[in-house]
Amino acid sequence: MSRVSRTGLWILVGMLFPLHFVLHIGFGLGRSAPDLLTIALLLAAREVGLRGASLVGLLFGVVEDSLTVLAFGANSVTMTVIGVLGAFTRDLFVGDSKLFMLSYFFAGKWMRDFLHWMIMGQELRQPFVDQVLAQGLLAALYAALVGMGLVILMGLVRGR
Repeated sequence: MSRVSRTGLWILVGMLFPLHFVLHIGFGLGRSAPDLLTIALLLAAREVGLRGASLVGLLFGVVEDSLTVLAFGANSVTMTVIGVLGAFTRDLFVGDSKLFMLSYFFAGKWMRDFLHWMIMGQELRQPFVDQVLAQGLLAALYAALVGMGLVILMGLVRGR
């Protein structure tokens, strides 16, 4: 990745972090807003490596956990694991094609929802089919499309 696109990536990550909370909490959109925090984490994870990605994931998760009392810690663990898995893709998949990035965002968001569902207490869970399969897959598609739009807009991907 060139220096210009690397700077653009960090500007994008820096903008997505507060924008996530402004949309979800400030405007009260909740699930209607895309999960920009996961998109930012997945973008950063491909750039910073394993240690950095786990630290960014933990930081993002702690900030998100500070806003909820019911499943405190679930976001921290989930975001840390997603950061680590995202960093592993850097070694497994070379390049940042549009198809790869679309599937990367989709899988990352769906995995986040699945892990969060598993970690949160049973009394807080909705049925698996409803929360993880139906809502989770739609949220993953939404996040993937928004993430792709952002990286194309910022010129962070090339190729097909």
